[in-house]
Amino acid sequence: MNQPVNQRTAAVIDPILSTHARGYRNLEFIGHLLFPRVTIPNRSMRVLKFGKEGFRMLNTRRAPGADKKRIQYGYASDPVSLVQDALEGLVPVEHQEEAQSIPGINLAQGAINMVLDVVDLGLEYDISQMARNPANYDANHKTALTGADRWTDPNSDPKADIDAAQEAIRRSIGRYANTLELGPTAARAAKNHPKIKEQFKYTSKDSITDEMLAAYFEVARVIVGKAVYLPENASDDEMATDIWGDDAILAYVPMQGESFMVPAYGYTYELSGYPQVAKPYFENSNDSWIYPTKTERRPYLVGAEGGFLIQGAGDAS
Repeated sequence: MNQPVNQRTAAVIDPILSTHARGYRNLEFIGHLLFPRVTIPNRSMRVLKFGKEGFRMLNTRRAPGADKKRIQYGYASDPVSLVQDALEGLVPVEHQEEAQSIPGINLAQGAINMVLDVVDLGLEYDISQMARNPANYDANHKTALTGADRWTDPNSDPKADIDAAQEAIRRSIGRYANTLELGPTAARAAKNHPKIKEQFKYTSKDSITDEMLAAYFEVARVIVGKAVYLPENASDDEMATDIWGDDAILAYVPMQGESFMVPAYGYTYELSGYPQVAKPYFENSNDSWIYPTKTERRPYLVGAEGGFLIQGAGDAS
């Protein structure tokens, strides 16, 4: 009797490669540190956004027999609208034959890593566009630096800018931001700023590090967005564009694990079981093994008041 065709009997999914794909992270990407990836069980969930309920002073006094007041922690807004990205990695049989003679070479994982690098680059870009868009912030949670206010000017004051941003966040959500994202030119400007170098001149002979910047700005971590991209049809001799530009972004990001129930600046919703690597197949037309890979996810800015956008902190890019 024939068994019904399902993922198990048809061997549609490669469990080993899928597990590898779910644990893979490109260290140059920082989007997941601003918008943590959280697993959701199905596509019918709603985006959980957070208001100021936890900070309103309510009258909780109750007379005997009177109804009790109620408060809801967060609220479900629009349905989660995941997007699927799919790409296939190709391993020519000639490369596979050569790799078999060298211990430790795993071309299958290499192909998956290459695919995930491309797909994750798109996610990094999407997150940066959301985080760097001033239209996503109210007037109290953004500023644009120009002229002598840019951190490249020795008379500017990066610490004062961050302190002011921190106070705006605290006044909005009741806590300070713990993560400072810097575009490459903003990070370089901060590390070369005379006020910051003066702060460390007696304590370290080394160059200013990200950890030293975190201590200076009083945040848990400083992350630098180093990723660049070329448009799909750009010529090879074109210079790539910085994904994170010259901005600085301060944000409150939960660090105690993946839970979309914790108030936060942003999250990346990812469907359970993804990324997913399908069973590889052999393509006779080019004598290559093909590794199909899919992701189902989408980033959301769920608490913009938990962030602050500082445009033009570094050199214009």
